[in-house]
Amino acid sequence: MNDKARTVCGSLALLVVFIAAWQWGPGMLGMPEYILPNFMQVVREAVVMWNNAQLLQHFGITAMEVVFGFLFGALLGLAVGVALGLSPRAEAMLSPYILALQIAPKVAFAPLFVMWLGYTIYPKIIVAVLIVFFPIMINVLSAIRTVDPDMVNLVRTLNAGRWQIFHLVEFRSALPALFSGLRIASTLSVIGVTVGELVGGNQGLGYLLVDGEGQGNTAAVFVSIVALTLIGVVTYGVVVWAERKVLHYLPKANTSTV
Repeated sequence: MNDKARTVCGSLALLVVFIAAWQWGPGMLGMPEYILPNFMQVVREAVVMWNNAQLLQHFGITAMEVVFGFLFGALLGLAVGVALGLSPRAEAMLSPYILALQIAPKVAFAPLFVMWLGYTIYPKIIVAVLIVFFPIMINVLSAIRTVDPDMVNLVRTLNAGRWQIFHLVEFRSALPALFSGLRIASTLSVIGVTVGELVGGNQGLGYLLVDGEGQGNTAAVFVSIVALTLIGVVTYGVVVWAERKVLHYLPKANTSTV
């Protein structure tokens, strides 16, 4: 087998071992089901929630919030990162306030957004935007600042305008850093939405998680966690796929998934 096939087989083997440990481990350790339900119990609970608790509908709501929070946060981080990267004076003026916004715990904003916007999808999206914004902004800002000046001077000798310098040199040089930030943000967006749903949600997987915890239904909590993880994995996979398409000219070592 080639390296890729061996990698896939190794990953599948680890998955099988994990599921087997989850299925039989709690019984061997004498753990009661309300503490750690086994794998099949979680699967049965997922079927029940699919039929009775509208699991698919809540999954779709959370997925939509993650997508919108990720996209809006990424666009905002990209725009601010480029603007500050091209203007050191603007960075010096705004960086203390941006840093203060990043340091402030996002979970503290969630109740405030719920008070302002009610039990809608908007507080969850805004929390996700705040969490996604910073890593993308920092990566893009750093990349813009570290562009090779010789490349900029070379393009200038060809009578390139300011927009052409940005498009051909600065933005293209920032793309690897941008996708690195997008990878991080794709997972953080799920955390942001979940925090919003936990604090003030009446729909979504975070709501199902709180509902399961309130009923003492540990299996339902695990179903919600697995569903949230699935959304994060899919979002991350889409980012990796887009990275490979956009940065196909880079060596494979620089565009690997992990």
